[in-house]
Amino acid sequence: MLGHELSGVVTDLGYGTSGLTVGQRVFGLADWTRDGSLAEYTAVEARNLAPLPADIDHTVAAALPISALTAWQGLFDHARLKKGQTVLIHGGAGGVGSIAVQLAHELGARVIGTGRATDRDTALGLGADTFVDLQADRLEDVGEVDVVFDVIGGQILERSARLVRAGGTLVTIVGPPNARPADGSSVFFVVEPDRLRLADLAERVRSGRLNPIVGAVRPLAEAPSAFASGGGMRGKTIIRVAEGG
Repeated sequence: MLGHELSGVVTDLGYGTSGLTVGQRVFGLADWTRDGSLAEYTAVEARNLAPLPADIDHTVAAALPISALTAWQGLFDHARLKKGQTVLIHGGAGGVGSIAVQLAHELGARVIGTGRATDRDTALGLGADTFVDLQADRLEDVGEVDVVFDVIGGQILERSARLVRAGGTLVTIVGPPNARPADGSSVFFVVEPDRLRLADLAERVRSGRLNPIVGAVRPLAEAPSAFASGGGMRGKTIIRVAEGG
């Protein structure tokens, strides 16, 4: 998903564009058919952008669109998570998982986060009630859950499917699942742009109810090396294409 998210200022408008003005701060995502945001100027559908409040930094906003929309759509649009339910969120300290943990916690769900041992404090600090170290703990010990939010796939997804109680839902963003809950449903989805939801998520950031994890911030010239360095760093890598951006 490199080169899809962006935060910046509108410099020009296409014919017939409405809802935006030149000079306005915006953030959002480019179409899936192209990787267009790693550039000084990017052409984006207006419907894919939301206004960015003046008190949210561009680096924070750039880390938000895909991760936050994925977390929201997975938990609420597809899994229909409700207050009081139990949700198992894999990658609870990652880009998507960390936001899912915060949203589920705010809702009032019981949140079980997973990851590596080094992720424990982060996931618990974001609102997870329990943390499972996938390298040392036994996943099956968490018991039955209403919702599984999967960002890993493979054997973890297969084992997680067995934990979904009757009527529950397994949601994954990895690919069509080959394992399904015995008496529940499974959903694979690809995140969709949503201007209104992005605006709502930005307000959550402003109020301190949502804190996206920002990793390294690198200049545009270092983009190849930044993304070639692998996934060992926590948080989303942000490429700054202009000073002060």
